[in-house]
Formats: sequence, structure tokens, C-alpha cells
Amino acid sequence: MSFSEQTGATARRSRSTAAVVLTLALTAIIGAVLGYPSVAAPTPSATSPVVTAQGDVQGRAGHVPEPPLPPVGTGRALPGGVTVDDGVVPDGVTVFDGGFPAVANLDPALLSALRRAAAAAAGDGVEFVVNSGWRSPAYQDQLLREAVSEYGSEEEAARWVATAETSLHVSGDAVDVGHSDATAWLSEHGAGYGLCQVYGNEPWHYELRPEAVDHGCPTPYADPTHDPRMQ
Repeated sequence: MSFSEQTGATARRSRSTAAVVLTLALTAIIGAVLGYPSVAAPTPSATSPVVTAQGDVQGRAGHVPEPPLPPVGTGRALPGGVTVDDGVVPDGVTVFDGGFPAVANLDPALLSALRRAAAAAAGDGVEFVVNSGWRSPAYQDQLLREAVSEYGSEEEAARWVATAETSLHVSGDAVDVGHSDATAWLSEHGAGYGLCQVYGNEPWHYELRPEAVDHGCPTPYADPTHDPRMQ
């Protein structure tokens, strides 16, 4: 091959290489203009949740969690047909939660004594929870039916649940207090507030006995069947 031929071949190879480089450069520029995704740009995960405008967390498949039950106190019916308006008490209600009929419908003197005692007990780290307070006659009747079913007879049920006509809960004169630390506190200090355990088999059942402030609480009845008021 002559010198001129070598020179021509070298020139052709140079032009070919330059064309390849130019093509690659143009491809990169076009890709940037068209917005091809960057390697560093994050992409949504197929399982990432989506937060709607209302704040609900929604899955990628469009599933929305079921809404919670309506808050208690709105008249929502509970098992048995009675509601909080009948005196049903949700968990965690205290003697200070006057928005619930079970608390609000208690005898004012009883409720006042309970709140004064609860304020003192709070200093000892004890909270008074209302397991049951005022009840409607319908709620009391339901509890009695359930007790008869559980204990097998009206006689045995009467040791635990009164009739609507005789129940001190229906009249707003009794409260069932929880938890065990609260009943223990009341057992020791309740008399000073006129609050007394009335039945030996129900350490949670308290009524107001104003004379107990000066004379102490009377001896509890063994159970409601020994209480003349239940006859």
C-alpha cells in the first residue's frame, strides 16, 4: 500500500470514529430533552400507601380501612338493644365523665361524694372507674334476665341483680366502682366521704351513707337478698 493509500485509509477511519462519537452525543442530548427518568430518581413502591385528602391511608390496590364504630354516647345500640342512654358504660369512664347518663343521672349527693373521694384518691395514684351507675328500668330488666340465665334460677340471680322496681341503680343511688385498687382505697377511706360498701358479696357496690362520716359504715348485708329494701 502506497503512502497516499495509507493516508486515505487513516482519514476514513477518523471520519468514521467521529461519526460514532457524534451519534452517541446526540442520543444523550435527545434523552435528556425527552425526560427519560434519572437513575437516582425514586419511584413509588408498588406497596407504598397513599394518603387521601381526608387523611385516610389507602393501599395501592384501592383498599380503604373500615371506619371505626361510632363513638359511644351517640345512642348506638349495644348487644341486647340497650344503649349508653340506658346507662350502659363504655370502658374507662370515670366519675368525672358527666357526659354519660350512667354518671350524670346519679344522685347529686352521691356523685359529689364520689368526686371528692376520687380527687383525694388521685393523690395516691388511684382512679375511680365507673363500671355501672344509673340504669334505666329496661337495662335493669335485661341484666336480671341474663342473671337468671347464668345462675339457673330467679332465687340465685337475686343474690346479684335486683329487679327494676327495687334496684338502687335505677334510682341513681348506687354505683359499681372499679378497679380493685379503687375498691381497696374506698374500703379504707370511703367512710370519711359517706361512701360505704353495702353487700359483702359485691365489694364494688357503693352507696351514700352520710352518717358514716361520723360513725363509720354499717356492717354490709351478706348479699342483696338480706337487704329489706329488696323485698
